[in-house]
Amino acid sequence: MTEKKAGQPYTAEEILSFDRIRRAMTSRVLDRIEELWQGKQPIGVEQMNEVIADEWQRVKEAVRSSPAARDAFRKYLERTIAEQIDKLMQEDKAELESLGVVEKSL
Repeated sequence: MTEKKAGQPYTAEEILSFDRIRRAMTSRVLDRIEELWQGKQPIGVEQMNEVIADEWQRVKEAVRSSPAARDAFRKYLERTIAEQIDKLMQEDKAELESLGVVEKSL
């Protein structure tokens, strides 16, 4: 397994599952904290929490911008939109039928 430097983008494989996210993020947070420490005084909890929060934002952005996330969101939107359209069609079906709309076109 290759070393990941701080700031390097997450790969698609690293964001496929929560387990992989945890491993990749842990490795990167440890690397960043070790860089900050460099043999000086121990890093405080507040600094660690800042590094973790910053890295978490990077993970979320990587997930949001991944092709898999876009595909999943598109499928969610298609289902949600179709459900709303079906609901509206059912509510106004009688009126639309009286205006000549048929169930299926030829």
